[in-house]
Amino acid sequence: MQTVLNWLNTLLVVNFFFVLGSLLWLALAVIGRGTGISLGLDLWYRLWEPVFTPAIGLLMGGALLTGAIAQINKRLNRDA
Repeated sequence: MQTVLNWLNTLLVVNFFFVLGSLLWLALAVIGRGTGISLGLDLWYRLWEPVFTPAIGLLMGGALLTGAIAQINKRLNRDA
């Protein structure tokens, strides 16, 4: 069980930095659009639905799953 939790936590950390990077890209692309420099805002919009939305959903679902597993483990260890 601990191996699965470690794998899930590693996946969530990598996914968090991917989502954070995509947010940074969005911010820079919006600033670039305002200044007339093309920084890929149109590409970002095309990738929103197939790439970024599932990544955000995976991050939220994984956080909930990790929290639930931690609570279950705490209750099982307390009863034992």
